Amino acid sequence: MKNNSIDKKKIESLLPHRDPMLLIDKLINIIHLKSATAIVNVKKASFFVQGHFPGQPVMPGVFIVEAFGQAAAALTAYGIDPKVYENKLVYLMSVEKARFRSPVIPDCELNLDIEALRSHGRVWKYKGIAKVKGKIMADAEWAATIVDRNI
Repeated sequence: MKNNSIDKKKIESLLPHRDPMLLIDKLINIIHLKSATAIVNVKKASFFVQGHFPGQPVMPGVFIVEAFGQAAAALTAYGIDPKVYENKLVYLMSVEKARFRSPVIPDCELNLDIEALRSHGRVWKYKGIAKVKGKIMADAEWAATIVDRNI
């Protein structure tokens, strides 16, 4: 039985992303290959809010979607057999039903509740809800695929 949380160091071992593009800081409440909550610490110093918008910083919606994708990739990579995932990457294929309800303002903790809806071979379908202090900020559905890494 694996732990039901992983830190940024473990996430880095699962994903190719690195700072500043590694957006998720932690994955908690992991249910094996089914669901988890990703923690994103949105700070005023975060590169993606520096010019978006000066004097009134907001986390861009596209970065919320990217964080959803990273969280799902980490959940999947953590859950499958390491020998199967070795030399693989998870690529975003599509985004559907993305809705942005309220702006994500730094400094806050953004919680991404993600769920794997289904998988068919190397293609996975997910949904997620982004919250700050329990308030829904955004939600989306997306698909991703596991592909061979070019070595």
